[in-house]
Amino acid sequence: MFESVGPLVSSPWIYALVALSVLLDVFLPMLPSGVLVITAATAAAAGSQAATGHVPHGVPDILLLTLCAATASVLGDLVAFRLAWVGGARLDRAIARSRKLATAQERLGAALARGGGALVVLARFAPAGRSLVSLGAGAAHRRIREFLPWSALAGLSWAAYSVALGYFGGQWLGTTWVATAVSLAALFGAGAGAAYVMRRPRA
Repeated sequence: MFESVGPLVSSPWIYALVALSVLLDVFLPMLPSGVLVITAATAAAAGSQAATGHVPHGVPDILLLTLCAATASVLGDLVAFRLAWVGGARLDRAIARSRKLATAQERLGAALARGGGALVVLARFAPAGRSLVSLGAGAAHRRIREFLPWSALAGLSWAAYSVALGYFGGQWLGTTWVATAVSLAALFGAGAGAAYVMRRPRA
């Protein structure tokens, strides 16, 4: 595994790359931010296997990686929230034309109004869910103090889960592409489950 990606994951630039990818994937959900986080965390698992003699120099630190990904997630949410807030009538019309966006905005507003933001956390794992929630909250002019704590919890939960998958997958299955693939499957499985719960009709 490290023959091809070793120079990248062993460089301090991996943190900047992870941060940039996580920051931007609120606007471009196709960016492989989850893949980068898990790959870096799998590389970090090599640090606990020093006895094998195959550990690359400068493996990522999992705490710093988690903090980096979580912080970038919150910053991206806030940028999207603010842009949607000042987006004006054009964004409102775009949301009104989309049944999915309008429904998500309505449900998010109701959840935040009653003091429950589990939907924000859940959406962080669903494909494009983060985008729907951040833009929807801004377009609905929700108060930042209603949105920010849940965004922070969502970002930290997603980052910790992704890093844990890569790290423990690397420890249990070895620092190979097999470990990364299994960890990514678990991440995508969580995303599919979150998307299913978000789509499920509520009483």
